[in-house]
Amino acid sequence: MRANGGGSQTWKLNDFEIGKALGRGKFGSVYLAREKSSKFVVALKVLQKRQLSQKMVLHQLRREIEIQMHIRHSHITRMYAYFFDNSRIYMVLQYANGGEMYKHLKKKKRFEEREASNYIRQVMEALYYLHKKNIIHRDLKPENILLHHGKVLLADFGWSVHSPDKDIKRETFCGTLDYLAPELIERLPHDHRIDLWALGILTFEFLVGKPPFEMIGQAKTIRAIVQCHFRFPGFVSHEARTFIGSFLRKNMKHRNTLRDAAKLPFISKHLPAKETNV
Repeated sequence: MRANGGGSQTWKLNDFEIGKALGRGKFGSVYLAREKSSKFVVALKVLQKRQLSQKMVLHQLRREIEIQMHIRHSHITRMYAYFFDNSRIYMVLQYANGGEMYKHLKKKKRFEEREASNYIRQVMEALYYLHKKNIIHRDLKPENILLHHGKVLLADFGWSVHSPDKDIKRETFCGTLDYLAPELIERLPHDHRIDLWALGILTFEFLVGKPPFEMIGQAKTIRAIVQCHFRFPGFVSHEARTFIGSFLRKNMKHRNTLRDAAKLPFISKHLPAKETNV
């Protein structure tokens, strides 16, 4: 399938055979689909214009499409094309046969360290690529990571932004509470380092089965995040604690870089023959 967003080929819904629903979101659903002429299998995200307009998030969708149409990485979900009709907007996305990482985590309860390290390394490679392009994902969590033949694909760029000026920090409140960095909760300016905080949360959740600041009640969760107060269960290795702790630092200036974190034993000792691309 040729990537397209309004060029020589104009796609329409009738060009696809629509299969089962893969997931449902706030503004629409994702379906398994197959392009009729090429038989190419894709995930078709169908969004309702009226709902997007009512919630005033059309600008957010335009930004999501703009970002995804210009990124190409082996650990990021590919967007092949987008098109629209009178009532809906359609995004033609890479199909991931393993579905959401969240589903696999819930089934296993928690991942063994080698498996968690392998997944996290791939997420790091995707983030390193995005940050080099001055893109902040801003919503890293297991629900937004897909698996395709066992390989990680970072997905859902609905909260992502392109922020080329390193000296200008953004102030938009975004993301999922358990993954929010302290600077977001305190409504302070933020930059790409909120993704590094979220990477620490993600690693913890992969190894433990739940996020480190998950509490009964939103107020307690917020307090724990702002105070950066969490505990490791006894089974979490010293290497994993060091890796996670290098990101879960309240002062974003003190958070580890992806390049340095890739050298830590939690990643390096589980590396396959091919070295990481961070």
